Amino acid sequence: QVQLVESGGGLVQAGGSLRLSCAASGSTFSIDTMGWYRQAPGKQRELVATVSEGGSTNYADAVQGRFTISRDHAKNIVFLQMSSLKPEDTAVYYCYTRTMYSDRTTNHYWGQGTQVTVSS
Repeated sequence: QVQLVESGGGLVQAGGSLRLSCAASGSTFSIDTMGWYRQAPGKQRELVATVSEGGSTNYADAVQGRFTISRDHAKNIVFLQMSSLKPEDTAVYYCYTRTMYSDRTTNHYWGQGTQVTVSS
């Protein structure tokens, strides 16, 4: 089992910046991918960004060039630096992690979510 605790959400004006953090605990030795998803009211949860164990990153087109994901492997923390925020970035942001074992079994875990609100 892996537990995820997010922090860093809040209210910011358009054009501003926020940094989200997510700390993993528990069976962290099996974590390979960490990342962020978001869900706006009335919409489905969508990918924001992920970072693999090897450091490869993947971003949604909507945030490419504005958001940066990074990872502290030693502390099992993933960060999302969000810049040039837009009102359409308003959503609940969820930390995500995937674990993988030697037999290729995978599990998926989610944080409780943190609200990001961007005012125009």
